[in-house]
Amino acid sequence: MSIEFIGFLAHQEASESVVPHGPLVNPEFVGAYARTQECGGFDKALIAYHSAAPDGFQVAAYAARETSRLGLLIAHRPGVVAPTVAARQFATLDHFSQGRAAVNIITGGNDAEQQRDGDFLGHDERYERTDEYLSLIKQAWQSPEPFDFDGRHYKVRGHFAQVRPLQRGPAGPQIPVYFSGSSPAAVAVAGKHADVFMMWGEPLAGIAEQIAAVRASAARYGRADKLRFSLSIRPILGATEDEAWARAERILDATRGKLEKAAGPGGLHRIAPGQPQNVGSQRLAAFAAQWTVLDKRLWTGIAALTGAVAGTAATTGIGGNSTALVGTPEQVAEALLDYHDLGVGTFLIRGFDPLLDAVLYGRELIPEVRRQLALRQHPGQARRAAAGL
Repeated sequence: MSIEFIGFLAHQEASESVVPHGPLVNPEFVGAYARTQECGGFDKALIAYHSAAPDGFQVAAYAARETSRLGLLIAHRPGVVAPTVAARQFATLDHFSQGRAAVNIITGGNDAEQQRDGDFLGHDERYERTDEYLSLIKQAWQSPEPFDFDGRHYKVRGHFAQVRPLQRGPAGPQIPVYFSGSSPAAVAVAGKHADVFMMWGEPLAGIAEQIAAVRASAARYGRADKLRFSLSIRPILGATEDEAWARAERILDATRGKLEKAAGPGGLHRIAPGQPQNVGSQRLAAFAAQWTVLDKRLWTGIAALTGAVAGTAATTGIGGNSTALVGTPEQVAEALLDYHDLGVGTFLIRGFDPLLDAVLYGRELIPEVRRQLALRQHPGQARRAAAGL
């Protein structure tokens, strides 16, 4: 199984531990961040979605101009933009980027966040709508002639799109569909539509459980062997293991200080650990409640501090994907490959110090993962290459 690395692109430098600075829409930072990841060997970069954030399509278009190879994975929320319009937007970006567009479907797990964009459907209804949304968007990409669509949430008559994606799937023009969501409703839709199912950084047993559930869902559509799986994780690297753990503690202290400052007069409300609404955050919070370190080096400190809440990323840099692998590049690479052994072929890695960590990942972590993977898959060939033979 091959391996893919996805980074992260934001409109401004910020994280759980880094206070946002510079202009809210910072072209210089976006360009530098994108070029750093392209030079570092990342295959794609995710552009996140939030109801208060700048538009992800615009960020992706700018990053496409600043790079030549880096793929652009845009988080997209069904129900905000009509599927036929979104189909044309993604297809157009695919042309301008020369086949580098991809979509991360995020149906939404927080009612208040959805309502800020005018969406008042309940959780399971949103996933029912997502099923229709993806069926319609794929038909818009692939149909060679005008078509009608009749669903509960969407109806169109005589739709035809002149622009189709440059990329192709088994059924014709199509942009890769990455899918996020951990609830039973999400798993049901993922099994039908996803090319890549994305998971947050859980212990190995939790990831194995999710992979089995999604494969069982996909089997109902004859797609059990078609899906790929992605893990989102936050590596914290050090020259030694002690140095890496010391850095993790500094990140935790900085995050705590940022939250305390946000709770002051006129500041943001502090995120208090509790029961988050979306299932992915619930799972991370439950794991964080068990122990600070799980498996070999899966650190839950930030998830425990924030309650794995994912609803305020646009203003505070805090999101639900907050578990980390802590250690030297060699140790973290080994831990990533433990997930690879379970069937994970894609790793979404982003740091708490965004630009600096992107440099470190490209220089030290990505090459080390590829080296260890080659040694596992082709031990004789890898040893000869290392010896210069």
